Amino acid sequence: MTTPLTAAIEGIGLWAPGVPSWEAFVGLHRGAAAPEAAPARPAPTLLPPNERRRAPDTVLVALQAAQAACEAAGRDPASLPSVFTSTYGELAITDNMCATLARAPTEVSPTRFHNSVHNAAAGYWTIGTGAMEPATAISAGQASFAMGLVEALAQLEAGAQAVLLVAYDGTAVGPLHDVLGSEGLLGMALVLARPGGNDRLQLRLDPDAGAAPVAPRCGIAARNAMAPAALALAEALAGTHGTTALPLGEGRGLRIGLAHG
Repeated sequence: MTTPLTAAIEGIGLWAPGVPSWEAFVGLHRGAAAPEAAPARPAPTLLPPNERRRAPDTVLVALQAAQAACEAAGRDPASLPSVFTSTYGELAITDNMCATLARAPTEVSPTRFHNSVHNAAAGYWTIGTGAMEPATAISAGQASFAMGLVEALAQLEAGAQAVLLVAYDGTAVGPLHDVLGSEGLLGMALVLARPGGNDRLQLRLDPDAGAAPVAPRCGIAARNAMAPAALALAEALAGTHGTTALPLGEGRGLRIGLAHG
């Protein structure tokens, strides 16, 4: 039998269209009205204005959620190892580069290329925060969020005091949309730490207890590739108790238990 992995949740960050913060999400989950005049695009302050204009939306939403989670946890972002997980990465730029390669290969933009790589968000984060701790970028299809969580918890088991987990996905365009179907923009981040005696909220992952994934009930970013896992966990966290399951594919799920410490 595998020993369950546990962690304290010190901070949560979330951004989706019309839902610019974790607090706004909790309010919606509990029946409050949607925030008025929510920003149309994330704007993480750790990037200078010129960098924010050039960065793709997937990078911006990842950094916005990550920064909010660190602020909620009271942690210095530069002190945390990080795990960034995205199902597909930056699909709009990938589509543009593929179209350019088919039409005029010599016109591929170096700027677009460096934003297309799967660790682009992790790179912006470590540069923007001055973090020298390890940064990991993960893609595991439908199981991307679950595998990012497993990696973060494994790092805690291996000795890290706290780990930042950041999950995000964006809209697929062109032929990629026909194949992948991801829509909208979604970013969620958790600062996870070794369990202690005064934890407000603990997460427990039991690798031996498979379960059918729980579909999220909220409608925000519902067709985003990260939504089935990230929003299901977000809804469970907003209730601060109970269990949920993160999708692993083929009807399987990874069971997560949540409880007050």
